[in-house]
Amino acid sequence: MPRRVVVSGASGLVGSALVASLRADGIEVTRLVRRPAQAPDEVEWLTDTRPLDPAVLAGADAVVNLNGASTGRFPWTAAYRSTLLWSRITPTRAIARALRALGREAPAFLSASAVGYYGSAPGAVIDEDAPRGESFLADLCGEWESAALGAGEHTRVTLLRTAPIVHRDGVLTPLILLTRAGLAGPIGRGIQVWPWISLDDEVRAIRHVMEAGLEGPVNLAAPTRTTANDLGFALAMTLDRPFVVRAPAWAMRLVLGRDATDAVLTADANVVPRRLEASGFSFRHPTIEEAWRAGL
Repeated sequence: MPRRVVVSGASGLVGSALVASLRADGIEVTRLVRRPAQAPDEVEWLTDTRPLDPAVLAGADAVVNLNGASTGRFPWTAAYRSTLLWSRITPTRAIARALRALGREAPAFLSASAVGYYGSAPGAVIDEDAPRGESFLADLCGEWESAALGAGEHTRVTLLRTAPIVHRDGVLTPLILLTRAGLAGPIGRGIQVWPWISLDDEVRAIRHVMEAGLEGPVNLAAPTRTTANDLGFALAMTLDRPFVVRAPAWAMRLVLGRDATDAVLTADANVVPRRLEASGFSFRHPTIEEAWRAGL
């Protein structure tokens, strides 16, 4: 078990849950914050042109990088696509540069990515060896991961390819709001496979990766194959609401834009957590029904 962990993006959904989990086990946490530090465990960064001081990371067992604006905000305008890119690449490069300066003394680097790396691959079973897909989100994830790998040959880098979090405050919040309003139903064809993971399993998986010493890409996604209809219907059942209002793909592209619709809502990606399960990880919420009950 690590003794000290540095976390960026600690105020987000995953970051705050991870910090709480680590501290509950007596692990010291240093949080990188984009504002003046207000507590002894906080370090201000990225508020000016100064690079991240490598001394902040020195002596830690691991650095977990969770920065990134939400992909669940629509539409993805040109300005917001720039925000999605900047909010991931800039922090990741800053940490990688500081780790590279530490050389052989650098801690392990666990850097966020997303299953959007794989794009849409209908009919395929996607493990960590699958190639990068073709979409704005896939390209973004590719640049994100390349920035993390810039930490250098002496740093153990793990790429956390995370699926959408099933939680009331996650990227699926718009779907929850529509369902509560009685407006849920099939999205596009509805038979496209959607990867997902519960917040509890996401945090447990990150800690497992950290403690097991896994390196390279790791899919953080639940093991149960789930279509968009499965996910939406399970949510409707959990909230005791109908599931009848279909949202055609053409209408979503018109309202939300092609990039967001094709990369997130109509993409078909059966992502499997091969490396997690092979290393002994056991899911607490393996089915979408269990995940919604926990997430809501």
